[in-house]
Amino acid sequence: MQLAGKTALVTGGSLGIGEAIARAFGREGANVTIDYLHHQEPAERLSQEIGPERAIAVQADVSKIADLNRLVDLTVDKFGRLDILVNNAGIETPTPFLEVTEDQWDRQIGVDLKGPFFAAQAAARQMVKQKKGKIINISSVHEDLPMPGNSVYCAAKGGLRMLIRTLADELAPYQINVVGIGPGAIATPINKQTLEDPQKMETLLGTIPIGRIGKPEDVAGLAVWLASDAADYVTGTTYFIDGGLMVYAGSL
Repeated sequence: MQLAGKTALVTGGSLGIGEAIARAFGREGANVTIDYLHHQEPAERLSQEIGPERAIAVQADVSKIADLNRLVDLTVDKFGRLDILVNNAGIETPTPFLEVTEDQWDRQIGVDLKGPFFAAQAAARQMVKQKKGKIINISSVHEDLPMPGNSVYCAAKGGLRMLIRTLADELAPYQINVVGIGPGAIATPINKQTLEDPQKMETLLGTIPIGRIGKPEDVAGLAVWLASDAADYVTGTTYFIDGGLMVYAGSL
């Protein structure tokens, strides 16, 4: 097992990509803290599936620093260490630029950029003591690819891109790797409207050279590798996992 003896914290771990990553980490032998905000039942169910001795489900709002510190403290109290942080929790509220409100900006940036920043800070303080760690940020193709009508989301992911690169440099002396995963179109609850609209799906699939929408398990497989010792020489970059969407967009 690639992650035996390691401990991971996955934010937004009750659904979608986060759920798939938490499950894959558990399968590979890791202890897992599953963070959730609203979806307690699936988080608790996943915790039981991994095993109560190796997983806990904790409610926390990643936009609140006190909650993030508590998540890390509970993880270390339970498992004795923290080896892997996956900043997965995120929200998306598509709105035309001219209609974006201050509240929308604050909430989305709070979850999608402030959250990863301070979660990484809390985790890194523990990892520095251990002189090793992995911080994996679930970004998006839209850290690089514009998406009109979703400017706040793109701004947050663009900020996350530079956070990954900057922290990778700053934390390298402590053997802490900081990387990003940039999914394209993945079949998760956040994409429910598109998945249920045949016309939108046809248009979307026309932009993906590999010819299908991604699965959360596709992302989880990459996350396992990045969290493992096999990826100890990887830091400061984002791996796009998009079925070739970025290639298609670059050819237009």
